[in-house]
Amino acid sequence: MTQVRGSSDFDSRQFRTAMGQFCTGVTVITTTDENDTPTGFACQSFAALSLDPPLVLFAPMKTSRSWPIVERAGKFCVNVLSTAQQEVSATFGSRGDDKFAKIGWERSPLGLPVIDHVLTWADCTVEQVVDGGDHYIVIGRVHTLGEILQDRPLLFYRGGYLSTEHPHVTPAQAELENFLTWTGQDTWL
Repeated sequence: MTQVRGSSDFDSRQFRTAMGQFCTGVTVITTTDENDTPTGFACQSFAALSLDPPLVLFAPMKTSRSWPIVERAGKFCVNVLSTAQQEVSATFGSRGDDKFAKIGWERSPLGLPVIDHVLTWADCTVEQVVDGGDHYIVIGRVHTLGEILQDRPLLFYRGGYLSTEHPHVTPAQAELENFLTWTGQDTWL
């Protein structure tokens, strides 16, 4: 048997390139500050964590200007973007004072911004924050789930946006039944 080749001598650019081979969905994490002003940031480091209790996680950079606002609020809304929302992702992925100026939104039951036309959304409270190197790992408890639109997700892959070409999810093999988001017909995230 031959041994696979790899390198233990890599820099952050090489690490980013390697991890860019993993396709992720794109979300926008939103909240409001103490003056009820909406804020948010684009986040691809998001995942469902637990079914019972219903938990999710996301990982903001420690240098994020929006994360301290979410942390103080103690609650956040995860907005799962559709393929038509590349501009929304770009807006929330850039620096800017009023990212909501040209973005339509409504309030969730927790009073948080739900961006118009997202695939779905989840109202959450912060359960725990864990150190994760140059990021934090934020675990949130889901309180309310939004409606699910029948559209395609916005995906991030190899440093760019990608979308599925097929309107339906290909059924997974039986071995994947224990995947958290697998339902046998379609996926939540």
